[in-house]
Amino acid sequence: MKKLSSYKPTTALERSTLAIIKNNIEKGYEESFFSDLMNHGCVSGMVSGLIYYSETTKFFTDHKDEINKMLSSTLDECGLGCPSELFGNKFDTDDFLCIETTNMNLLAWYSFEETTRSVANQLGLEF
Repeated sequence: MKKLSSYKPTTALERSTLAIIKNNIEKGYEESFFSDLMNHGCVSGMVSGLIYYSETTKFFTDHKDEINKMLSSTLDECGLGCPSELFGNKFDTDDFLCIETTNMNLLAWYSFEETTRSVANQLGLEF
């Protein structure tokens, strides 16, 4: 495994995600953080900095364009037409533009988890 400190983020979303990861891991426990996140997700409350709506909506708002591109790409790759097909009943279909807290929160967690998965893959971690 490459060291987390050797990872060079290329986007604002990656930089923010990496900062949150670094704030959440203890020295020597990098692999367990990644493993726990991949197995339990942000919904578990394990990611300090993405627990409260004020944090997740800010994260979403700060990275909305990148998150929307990521979501669009995922939907295309999976052959899906809308976010509710990906997220099921967790996605509020009455808030298709994601201007309400619930969908902002969901997409913040989604983008953090997917970006973290990408970082883990580039570091050579397997789950």
